[in-house]
Amino acid sequence: MSDGLFELPGVPASARGGGSLADADHTSAPLAVRMRPRGLDELVGQQHLLSPGSPLRRLVEGDQPMSLLLWGPPGTGKTTIAAVVSHATNRKFVELSAVTAGVKEVRQVIDGARRDLTRADTVETVLFIDEVHRFTKAQQDALLPGVENRWVTLVAATTENPFFSVISPLLSRSLLLTLESLTDDDIAVLLDRALVDERGLNGEFELAADAKDHLLRMAGGDARRALTYLEAAAGGAKARAAADKSVAGTAEPGADGPVLIDLKTLETAVDRAAVRYDRAGDQHYDVASALIKSIRGSDVDAAMHYLARMIEAGEDPRFIARRLVISASEDIGMGDPTALGVAIAAAEAVQLIGMPEARINLAQAVVALALAPKSNAVILAIDAAIADVKAGKVGPVPAHLRDAHYSGAKKIGHGASYQYSHNDPRGVVGQQYAPDVVDKVDYYQPTRRGGEAAYAEALTKIREILRKR
Repeated sequence: MSDGLFELPGVPASARGGGSLADADHTSAPLAVRMRPRGLDELVGQQHLLSPGSPLRRLVEGDQPMSLLLWGPPGTGKTTIAAVVSHATNRKFVELSAVTAGVKEVRQVIDGARRDLTRADTVETVLFIDEVHRFTKAQQDALLPGVENRWVTLVAATTENPFFSVISPLLSRSLLLTLESLTDDDIAVLLDRALVDERGLNGEFELAADAKDHLLRMAGGDARRALTYLEAAAGGAKARAAADKSVAGTAEPGADGPVLIDLKTLETAVDRAAVRYDRAGDQHYDVASALIKSIRGSDVDAAMHYLARMIEAGEDPRFIARRLVISASEDIGMGDPTALGVAIAAAEAVQLIGMPEARINLAQAVVALALAPKSNAVILAIDAAIADVKAGKVGPVPAHLRDAHYSGAKKIGHGASYQYSHNDPRGVVGQQYAPDVVDKVDYYQPTRRGGEAAYAEALTKIREILRKR
């Protein structure tokens, strides 16, 4: 490579990351590569990493050596940050691919970096490793001497939780920076910039508003995906305009102004029909409501359809997960107490994995919830209790239940007649727990469906003991 930044003597080309950072300037490079920011001020999103004095700014602007682990979903800027480091510092920049590089290549880079530090002009080395979670333990171990002794400044990127995929010694010697999914506003800024920037489409295309909305939905917070789709749509729009001009026998496309990228062209170019779904409007709530009501009605196929619509429309998977967690208690409750755990696990998986893979976790939760025995006894119980509290039914706590862990408590009758349940072989004793005003009120009325039938049987016996006093 002509500038020498990405090549270290003795390191084979196969060990480098495919030239993804080095080849950002040539005209045939993908739009997402050409539009990579050249400095921190061009970065979009991740504002929590860009404040004055932040580790990232100190690394880039102050040439302060430190090793970084960049963790975040695809398309959030991990490789972009590495590219900014390569352009903005005076260090040698070497890129290794975790897919192709082995222990030998890692050691060659570190040995070369160590030799450079002994030169009179002292050249420091930044080592970028994409998908570091693919490295074996032995490969990660090989990085430790270089990181610990600061022979290299490591910038490693991963989409997987580094606490599970990166060895502890390497994790403890690096600063972990967590990248967040880009918002629609962030992606819109990138699209607008790519349309006019000379490195991008150079003002030759115009993006229709409905096409832009569809593109934002498809991007799902992934900048790379958004720019890839935009480039495909631009190619389709240019071909369509050229065909129209040819039929009309007029000038070349673009001669009369920017070529329009409309919704139809975008749908054709990326082979994704636009789902009519406004995340801020009625359809957002209508489809979400239909999903939950289909789960409540045990129609797993309808529920799967609405889940697919929300996913394809680019709905925030965290919103879907939250609705499932609510449904697990509101519509299933004690009919299948494990449903809440399934829904919470799906919500955690969304945070841990991200889309598109998390669609599988959401689908599993939808199937489990739709087919689970249903009971709304839990929500009826808490709402009835809240209604009584709001109505003023909040009598004093019975004296035997009051706190007795202080001097003089028993003198005023607090805790004096309390019966310890564990001393009874049944584990339940007949004593009053509720205030007089709501004593013997049955808030929880279990159904006889699913697992709740067992709770209903047990509750009947428990209430009989409690109230026999």
